[in-house]
Amino acid sequence: MRPTLTLRHYTHDLIAHSHDHAQLVFGLAGRLDFEVEGIGGEICPQGVMVLPFSTHHSCGSPRGSQCLVLDVPDEQWVMQSLGEHADASRRLLDQPARVKLDARQGQLVNWLASGALDDPLIAQQGAVLLLATLNGQPPAQASARRLPYGAFNAHIDQHAAYPLQVADLARLADISVARLHARFVAECGLTPMDYIRTRRLQMARGLLRDSLLPIGEIAARVGYGSQSAFAAAVLREFGCSPGALRRLDNRR
Repeated sequence: MRPTLTLRHYTHDLIAHSHDHAQLVFGLAGRLDFEVEGIGGEICPQGVMVLPFSTHHSCGSPRGSQCLVLDVPDEQWVMQSLGEHADASRRLLDQPARVKLDARQGQLVNWLASGALDDPLIAQQGAVLLLATLNGQPPAQASARRLPYGAFNAHIDQHAAYPLQVADLARLADISVARLHARFVAECGLTPMDYIRTRRLQMARGLLRDSLLPIGEIAARVGYGSQSAFAAAVLREFGCSPGALRRLDNRR
């Protein structure tokens, strides 16, 4: 595999995958939100995201963004092409990181993105130059702050009877929907909608146990438009019907 430099446009659509090569994503315009191994970050102009071999990552851009992407071939290519920079480049590609470009590095990225990629030789040598110039650049610190689950729970509890959107939780966390989705999966193994559904059903279980409310009213209080849909959800979540769950919990 040869190195490839490509211009890519990202949208609000979430991308979540890994690939069998390392990758560097250089910001050109807009903001690209990343989630890499449970840590969030964003790439703007003058910024780079380092994605090592086989690292699972998610990204999305709420308002659209453009990036220059360098797909780095295997370690053999690094050793053959980077000369005395090879060891430093290998270390750079070992860990996920965000890197801030200086003015000269930014000029090189912009020049390559402006049309030089049409020449295969320039594109190949440009890939080597980009990788070599990053050696010695300190990575930026990525925030590892966990999502505000307390605020999420309070919002879900308060509005459980009404339609709830993932965008509501994203606003509470002050991140994009794409990043929120990736953070939920990384931190608790659930999608945001799974989390909302589970919270609602736990509320319903409490009402079944601690109140004499009819099952239909409990269903409405936790956002289900019909008792049958509520019963099906309870069966999937707890393995029994709402009535059976009420009897089971009250015997304990």
